[in-house]
Amino acid sequence: MMRKKRRSSVDKGEGAAATAPKVKKSRSTGRQQKEAVPEEANQSVFAVFLRGAGVTLKQGGTSNEIAVDQVVFQKRIQQQLQKSPRYPGIVQEFITGLESHIEDPERFRNCLLPCVPRLPDGDSSCVSSFQESLLRMLLGIEMLQTSIINTLLEKLPEFMLDGTGDSGLSVPRVIINQFKWLDRVVDSKELAAKLMELVSVAPVEVQRDIITSLPEILEDSQHNDIARELNSLLQENTQLTVPILDALSSLNLSSSLLTEVRGAVMATLAAVQLEDLPVVVKFILHSVSASDAYEVVHNLRKKLELEQCVLPPVLQASQSRLKSKGAAVSASTPAAGSSQDSISLILDGIKSAVRFQKTISEAWLKAIESVDEVEDHKVIDLLVLFILHSTNANQSRRGAERVFKLKVRTGQIQDVLLQKTFRDYIQVMRGYFPSILALAQSLLRSPDPCVVPFGGHMYRHAFTAFDSYCQQEVVGSLVTHVCSGVGGEVDMALELLSGLVTEKPSEMALYAVFVKGILDYMDNLTPQQIRRLFHLLSRLAFGQQQQGSHIQDDMHIVIRKQLSSTVPKYKRIGIIGAVMIIGSMGSFRPKVKDSQNGSLPQETFRQVSALLELVQSSSESSPEASALYYDELANLILSSTLDPQVQEMIGKSVLDVFQDDFVVDLGPDETGSFPFPVRVMYNLDEEESQGAIAINLMPLLAKDLQNKGEQQSQTKKAHKRVSPLCLSPFFRLLRLCEEKRHQGDLEEIDALLGCPLILTDMDIVDKIESLSKAEKEFLCTLLFHTINWFREVINAFCRQKETEMKMKVMTRLQNITYLQSLLERTLAGTLGYVPPFANFDGESTDAIILSSAAPVNKAKKDRSGKKRKAPGKNSSGSSSQLEEGTEADETQQEQPEKEKEKEVKQGVSLVSYRQFFRELDMEVLSVLQCGLLSRSLLDSELQTKVREEVLLGPAELAFLLEDMLRKVEFCLTATPAKRAPFLKGRTDKSVGFSHLQQKSSKDIASCCVQLLPALCSHLENCHNHFQTLLSENNGVVDGPATDIQEHQLMSSAYQLLLQVLNTTFSWSGFSQPGQRSLLKKALGVLAGRLKEGGAELNLEQLVKHSFKYLLNFSSTMPSLSTALCLSQLLSTVSERGGNSAAFREQTASLARRFLSQEWVTASGEKERGNKFNEPLQTLLRIYLEHVDDVLKAVEEIAGEGIPELINASKDESSASWPTLNRQTFLVFYKVLMAELERAVRKIPAGKISDNMEVSH
Repeated sequence: MMRKKRRSSVDKGEGAAATAPKVKKSRSTGRQQKEAVPEEANQSVFAVFLRGAGVTLKQGGTSNEIAVDQVVFQKRIQQQLQKSPRYPGIVQEFITGLESHIEDPERFRNCLLPCVPRLPDGDSSCVSSFQESLLRMLLGIEMLQTSIINTLLEKLPEFMLDGTGDSGLSVPRVIINQFKWLDRVVDSKELAAKLMELVSVAPVEVQRDIITSLPEILEDSQHNDIARELNSLLQENTQLTVPILDALSSLNLSSSLLTEVRGAVMATLAAVQLEDLPVVVKFILHSVSASDAYEVVHNLRKKLELEQCVLPPVLQASQSRLKSKGAAVSASTPAAGSSQDSISLILDGIKSAVRFQKTISEAWLKAIESVDEVEDHKVIDLLVLFILHSTNANQSRRGAERVFKLKVRTGQIQDVLLQKTFRDYIQVMRGYFPSILALAQSLLRSPDPCVVPFGGHMYRHAFTAFDSYCQQEVVGSLVTHVCSGVGGEVDMALELLSGLVTEKPSEMALYAVFVKGILDYMDNLTPQQIRRLFHLLSRLAFGQQQQGSHIQDDMHIVIRKQLSSTVPKYKRIGIIGAVMIIGSMGSFRPKVKDSQNGSLPQETFRQVSALLELVQSSSESSPEASALYYDELANLILSSTLDPQVQEMIGKSVLDVFQDDFVVDLGPDETGSFPFPVRVMYNLDEEESQGAIAINLMPLLAKDLQNKGEQQSQTKKAHKRVSPLCLSPFFRLLRLCEEKRHQGDLEEIDALLGCPLILTDMDIVDKIESLSKAEKEFLCTLLFHTINWFREVINAFCRQKETEMKMKVMTRLQNITYLQSLLERTLAGTLGYVPPFANFDGESTDAIILSSAAPVNKAKKDRSGKKRKAPGKNSSGSSSQLEEGTEADETQQEQPEKEKEKEVKQGVSLVSYRQFFRELDMEVLSVLQCGLLSRSLLDSELQTKVREEVLLGPAELAFLLEDMLRKVEFCLTATPAKRAPFLKGRTDKSVGFSHLQQKSSKDIASCCVQLLPALCSHLENCHNHFQTLLSENNGVVDGPATDIQEHQLMSSAYQLLLQVLNTTFSWSGFSQPGQRSLLKKALGVLAGRLKEGGAELNLEQLVKHSFKYLLNFSSTMPSLSTALCLSQLLSTVSERGGNSAAFREQTASLARRFLSQEWVTASGEKERGNKFNEPLQTLLRIYLEHVDDVLKAVEEIAGEGIPELINASKDESSASWPTLNRQTFLVFYKVLMAELERAVRKIPAGKISDNMEVSH
C-alpha cells in the first residue's frame, strides 16, 4: 500500500502535503548524525539560478521549497539561461551543478519528490497547493530535457538493487515516473531506445515498472516500434507477460502489427502462468476485429486448457487436510482457491468481451458448434455457454440455449463433462447457478426425449454441489415440473426427487414441505406417477431415519380423505398412497430396539395393521378398488423387503380366502340359472380324478351381473360380494406371497396351473348372431376373464423348471391364442361393448369407452385395411395385430389339439382392447427359449403309455414376440410420442405397462440380450421355413404347396423378430460408455452364430460378422415390409461400429435388390395399398441415402424406370424397377424430389471465378 501511495503522489500530485512530512520525519530521524552542509555554501550556477527562479534547495530530510507557480519557475530558468553571456555554455554548467547536487542520495530524493510551496507574508494566491518535483519541472524545459534524461537514466542503475526503502519509496519507479506525461519529448526515439536498453539489464521489478510506463512516456509515433520490441521480449520472457500486455493494450498499434502481436501471445499461451492467464485472455479478446473474431476465438478455445489449471480432486482433498491440520503449504503449490480465483478472472474477461462485442459472442457460439467429437469438448465450452446465457448481451441467451440443446441432443456434451465441471469448478459454477437452473428447466420441458435426461443431470449435480439456497431452488423447480402435468417432464422430475431422497435423505428432509405441496396437484398425475410420488414422500416421512417426520400427519390426513371418497379416481389415489406408506413403515429394519418378535417397533406395527385394515375396508364396496388394492399389495411384496411380521400379516389369510371365493371342488354339475349351459373346460389334469378342483368363473360372473341388477333396489347385502374382476389380481397377490414364503417354490398352488375352469361350450361362438345383446356381452366378458386368468397363470409359472410345468405353460399359451381368435369374432358381433377392467391403475371409464368403442364399429367393414387404427396384421390366433403391419389382412386360426378344425370368420382387431388384458411379466418371454419339449404320461403301473410332444408353434411364437416388441418399444425407444402434451394420449400409451415401469431401460436391454440366442434360433427357423417353401414351389411364393394360414403366421413371426432386434440395437443407451460391454455381448451373439470365438473380437469385427450373419436372411423375405425391417436392422447394426460407411454399399445393394423384386402375397396377388406404399417409401429412401452417387441413382430411376412404366400397359410395372407401377408412382416421385432437393442444397454457392471459367 505504501508503494502504491508513494507512486501516485509523484504521478498525480495528490496528497503531497501528507507525503512530505513523512519523508521529512524519516529523514531527520535517520540522518541526525550526518554533518549538515550549509545551504549557502553551494553557490554554483545551478543553485543561484534556482534561487533566482523561486526554488530554495533544502538539506537533509526537508523538501525543496518553491515560492512561485511551476510555469513561472520554468520560464525564469529558461530566460536566465538564454540571457546569460555564457550561453550556450552556461547550460552545461547548470547540468554539471545539478549532477553534483544530486550525488548525495538524500538531496537526490528531495529533487525527485514534490516541492513544498512557500507562502510569503501569508499570501496563498500566488502558489498552487501542489507542485511537481524539481527534476520534473526542469524536464519541462526543452533545452535541458535531453541532458537531464541522460543524467537520470545514468543514476537509475545505482538504485536498481536497493528495492523499496524504509520509507516505502522505490527510487527507480520514482525516476521513471518523472518521464510520464511530459508536454513534449524532444527526442522520443532516443528515450525509447535507452529505456529498452535498461529493460534488458534491469531486475524484474524495474522491468515491469519501465514496461507499464511506456505508453505514458512515449509519443504515438514510437508505439509501433516499441510494440515490436515488446513482442520479441514477450516470447523470450514469460515473467513479463502481464506488464507487456498491459503496455500493448494501451499502445496505438496498426491492425497488422496487432494481429502479429496477438499471434505471438497466442503461441505462448501454453507457457503462461495461471495467475497471468486472465490478462492474456483479456488482451486477446479485446484486440479482436470483426473479420478475424471466429479464427481468434477458435484458436483461443483450442489452446485454453482449464483442466490443467485445477488440481485433481485427490490432491485438493489432501491439501485441504494439510491446511486444516495447520501444516504449511508451499507457496509454489497452486492452491485450489487461488486457481478458482484465476479461472473466475479469466471468465470475467470473456464475459466482458462478449458483453460489449457481438462478434465475439457469435464467434464463441460458432467455435463451440463446430466441434464434432465428444472427446474434443472441454470444460471451457460449458462455462462459456453459461456465460453467454447469463449475460444475454446481444441476445446471446437464445443462441447459447440453441447450441447447448444441439450438443446435448447429438450426445457431444455428456454427463461426464458436466460432472467434471461441477467437481473441479464448483466456486466458478456457483456464479452461474441461475443460468444452470434455467437451462435445466428448458431441457426438462423439451419435447425431445434425448435431451431430458441431461436436464436431470444438471439438477442433480446442482443440488449435490451447491449451498442450501440453491438446493431449495432446485427442489422448488422440480416440484413445479411435477405440477405441470406434462407426462415426460413429470416422470423425470419425480425420478430426480426420488434419487435425491435416496442419496441425500437428510438434506431433502429440509425441503419435505415443498415436495408435500405436490399432493394438491395430483389430478394431473397418472397412477404410476402418483405411486412414485407417494413412494418418495413416504420414505421421507416414514423412513428408518424419519428425517421428514413433520409431514406424517399431513400425509395421513390426505390418505384418509382420499380413501373415504366415493369418486373412483380419488379412491384409487388413496389406495396407491396407503400401500406406499405401508411399504415404508413396514420395511425390514435390521438392529432396531423396542421391537416385538421381529425387528419392527410395536407402535409402528400397530399403525401398519390399522392402515391395512382401513384400506381393505374402504375398498370392499368396489370390485375395482379391491382389485387395485390386491395389485398394489402384490407390487409391494415383489419390489420391497418387508418386515417378517408385516409379510406374515398380509399373506396369512390370502390362500384360504382365494379358495373360498374362487375355487370349487369338481363334483356334480353346477346348478343355477345361467345364460349358457355349464361345462368344465381346459383341464390339464384329467388323470387326477380325486380331489380335483376348478375355477368357478361362469357362476361367479352370472352372480355378479345379477347382483349389479339388484343393487339399485337392495343396497345392503348380508353376504360378501365376490367379483370375477378380482380373480386375476387376487391370484397374483397369492402367488407372490407364496413365492416369498417358500423362496420361489409354488408347490402349494401348482394345481391352479392345470385346473379347469367352469365355463360353457365354446361352440356357442358360431351362433353369435342369434344371441341377444346381453348374452353376447356375457360371452365377451367370460372370454376376457378366461384369457386374463390364463395370462396371470403364465406369469406365475413361467419360471418353473420342471418339464411338466413347462408343458402346461405352453398349453396355456395355446389356450390364449385360441380364445383370442374366438374373442375377435365375438366382439365383431357385439357392438358398443365395454370389456371389464384388467389394469386397475388406469384412467376413468369414460376415456376407455371412447377409445374402445370406435374400432369395434369400424372393424367389420375393415377388409381393405384403410379404416383400421393400426395398419394391421392378424398374424395369428393370438390376434397379433401390430401397429406397423405385415401383409396379412385376414387370417384363420389353428385350434389346439382335441379341437375340431372350423372355418373361422373375420374378427375385429384386438389392438384397441390391449388395456383390457392383464400385463404379461417380462419373465414370460423366457418361454421363447423353449424349443421342443416332451414328457411321458404314466399310467397307474408307471409304464409309458403315450408320448406327447408340444412345440412352441407359430401362433404362440407370434403372440410372445408381439408382446416383446410392445415392451421394448415402450422402454427402449425414445420418441416424442411417449411425451405427448395431452395427458390422455400419454396415459393410453402406458396402460398395461405398470410392472414394466418398475424396471429400468438397462434391465430391459439386458433381458433382451439374454434372449438373443433364442431369437436367433427362431429367426433361423423362419428363414429355413421360407427357404424350404421356395424350393418346394420352384422359387415362387404362391405355389400349390403353400399353406396360406401358416405362411401368414410365419411371415408375422419373421417380421416381429427383425423388429425386436432392430428396436433392441437402436437403444440409445448402447452409446453410453458404461453399456459398451452389453453392446459387445449382444453383437457377440449374432457374430457367434457365424463365427466361433466371438469373445476375442473387437467392436468393429463384431459389427462386421453380425452384419454378414443378418445379410444371409435377405434371400427369404416373405414381404416388402419384412424386407424393410431387415434393411433397417442392418443399417442400425452397421452404425454401432462407428464406421458405418464401410457397409453403405452393401446396404444400398440390398435395398436395390428389394426394390427390383416383384412382391406377391401367399394367395398370389401383388402387394398393394397403403401397407405396401409406406414401407416402399422408407426402403427407397434407405437406398438413396446409402448409394454412393445419389444423383446418378435418381437419374437411373427417372431415365429408365419411369419411361418403362409410361410405355407399359395399365396393370404392368417397370421392367427394371418392378416396385414402380401406377399405384406407387407418387411414392417414387415424392422420394426422388426430396432427395434432389437435399442434393442441390449441398452444392456450394457460385463465385465470380466460376463465371470466368465458364466463359473461357
